[in-house]
Amino acid sequence: MQMRFLGKTGMKVSELCLGAMTFGREAPEPNSVQMLNRFFEEGGNFIDTADVYSRGVSEEIVGRWLLSRKRDDVVLATKVRFPMGDGSNDLGLSRKHILSGVEASLRRLRTEYIDLYQVHCWDRRTPLEETLSTLDRLVQSGKVRYIGVSNFSGWQLQKAIDISRHMGWEPFSCLQPLYNLLDRELEWELVDVCLNEGLGIIPWSPLRGGWLSGKYRRGMEAPPTGTRVETAEKEGWSESWTKYNTEQTWNVIDTLIAIASEINKSPAQVALNWLLNKPGVTAPIIGARNMEQLENNLGASGWMLSAENMARLNQASDKPLPYPYDFISRAQRN
Repeated sequence: MQMRFLGKTGMKVSELCLGAMTFGREAPEPNSVQMLNRFFEEGGNFIDTADVYSRGVSEEIVGRWLLSRKRDDVVLATKVRFPMGDGSNDLGLSRKHILSGVEASLRRLRTEYIDLYQVHCWDRRTPLEETLSTLDRLVQSGKVRYIGVSNFSGWQLQKAIDISRHMGWEPFSCLQPLYNLLDRELEWELVDVCLNEGLGIIPWSPLRGGWLSGKYRRGMEAPPTGTRVETAEKEGWSESWTKYNTEQTWNVIDTLIAIASEINKSPAQVALNWLLNKPGVTAPIIGARNMEQLENNLGASGWMLSAENMARLNQASDKPLPYPYDFISRAQRN
């Protein structure tokens, strides 16, 4: 597996990141440990989790596994923002919650430092200066090596970058956004911000809950039993059948399956490799429930889609731009 620099930092991470959201939920600890070991056997070094994944159990599983590894060989990422309890201050990006959150994550992860500490989502109630100064303090203390952001809009990310630059605080090194063949909206602004400011992009849900895995084919009338999409439909999650059962989705899937068949790769491998070749992307975050899914995802590394096939996928997944992006795009032609 190839290594890439995370944004403009000097830290190298594997071109695939192993997401631990399934650990302690769909994947019991023995299965999770097996996947961690297999990922590192293939040359991976980058693990992403969060305090809220399985309410801390994911971090605990990763922490127990980490004891068997040389700490410096692992790039460990986690997040803070969402509530872990019922306390009035047990959520958000306040100084109080971030400082208590990082200490709890360090305990669960059984480590003295976190390589990449990410704010999990925008918090409109807390001043950015409070959040950013606290993150800078964590880097200066040595408890955190780099900081990142997830689920920000373009103006929110740029404002945070500008404040940190003005104050001389530690800047964000990466963005963790939703990005895949079915969700390309971050290309409207966020990709440009990241390219201009030197942030790496580590996309979450690169297979959109299984929609791009090859399980779904045109003509299906409902998601397969036991799939994440079936659960999403019941729970109201964003990757639900109702949201994605569209002609746009089936056109993308038709093209994805056709290319996969032509080049003897799985649809999941093609979808992941498409992301690996997009501007600014450092490492898609692969999430697996079992070893079979992990092995399939690992096959996305070590090769490259042709320019022709990239263009076919780009065209199939392209969506009409809304205002003002359509207006701005047309204006550039004059």
